[in-house]
Amino acid sequence: MGVDVVTFGCRLNAFESEVIRREAEQAGLTETIVINSCAVTNEAVAQARQSIRKLKRERPEARIVVTGCAAQTQSQMFADMAEVDRVVGNDEKMHGAAWQATRAAFDLGGSEKVAVADIMAVTEMAPHLLDGFERGLPRVFVQVQNGCDHRCTFCIIPYGRGNSRSVPMGAVVDQVRALVERGHAEIVLTGVDLTSYGADLPGAPKLGQLTRQILRHVPELKRLRISSIDSIEADRDLLDVIADDARLMPHLHLSLQSGDDMILKRMKRRHSRQDAIDFCAQLRRLRPDIALGADIIAGFPTESEEMFARSLDLVEQCDLTFLHVFPYSKRPGTPAARMPQVAGGAIKERAKRLRAAGEAALQRRLAAEIGATREVLIESSRQGRTEHFLPVAINDDVPGTVRRLAVTGHDGARLIGACGDAI
Repeated sequence: MGVDVVTFGCRLNAFESEVIRREAEQAGLTETIVINSCAVTNEAVAQARQSIRKLKRERPEARIVVTGCAAQTQSQMFADMAEVDRVVGNDEKMHGAAWQATRAAFDLGGSEKVAVADIMAVTEMAPHLLDGFERGLPRVFVQVQNGCDHRCTFCIIPYGRGNSRSVPMGAVVDQVRALVERGHAEIVLTGVDLTSYGADLPGAPKLGQLTRQILRHVPELKRLRISSIDSIEADRDLLDVIADDARLMPHLHLSLQSGDDMILKRMKRRHSRQDAIDFCAQLRRLRPDIALGADIIAGFPTESEEMFARSLDLVEQCDLTFLHVFPYSKRPGTPAARMPQVAGGAIKERAKRLRAAGEAALQRRLAAEIGATREVLIESSRQGRTEHFLPVAINDDVPGTVRRLAVTGHDGARLIGACGDAI
């Protein structure tokens, strides 16, 4: 057995897991399981711990290495687990030297389990071109940014990933070009705080400029997608590209978190409820068919029923299609952890109502698609995604192909229709 990587959390972690796999295998590690952890919620940390125990029972001969955001913020907790052989920091995991040191420690029987440095001292990031990320995937991620300079009161991620840092534009364009040459039809730009891209680079380019440069210099790229953004940081160039270039997919996920102004202030967010509504309306003027998603937290400390109702109402006010609901999770060391907490039962009930609103919004969008013609990226022999990231039922097709789809209906979860010739 070589190296197996178990991933928890975000799309960025999924990308980084492929880097980990490559670097660990090149370092010569064998019989090793790497847990790439998430620290967003207590539940995510608990799931990582449960997975570690389960994997050790199932494969007692394997070495277990823990890395990721939870390993960075709670390294000693993982090191204290008898099942864990080593803990690797969230920056170190991206470098071959850390995995070479891990192999040396295993070979020599070293007793030091923790290899975690100060993430706040990291000021640069290197691009990682993943030859191995193809694994038959038509859609691949390109990491252009990491870390966050903001300090939302509920969020522990800056302490797991450090301050914001960006990959230079030229390196990103080169990565995208290389991936397109390998046959990938869709590229997703990913990061922790994408709209802070470039602030640390010479000339301080913004995400819109990066997006425009990719589309200009890689004309063969069929589809470019942007992952989650902070609406208050969206620059004019980005809005212009959304309006002008059909190759930038009409789908954005927004970090909204709440629909109540007082809660937004207590979260230390930089936008108001009206800012969110106005931004979504602006996007629809620029790209009328755009599909929007959002992160919303249910049960943030001090949230009353009236405050929650404004978050619930935001789903319709912003005409959201995709909802990612987070029941508030008290993270040690964050300012929100010291605020008056909402009862656990109320948090669960509000999260349930938000998810129901999200499901109703998705059903409305699926129904509205009937009669439309869309372009579908075939992800597998049974499923594809439209430009708007809506799932499509596919009947035995070739992954990576892009086809026109005449939408005739939906099954409650996916669009149904007749696919035409490849584009």
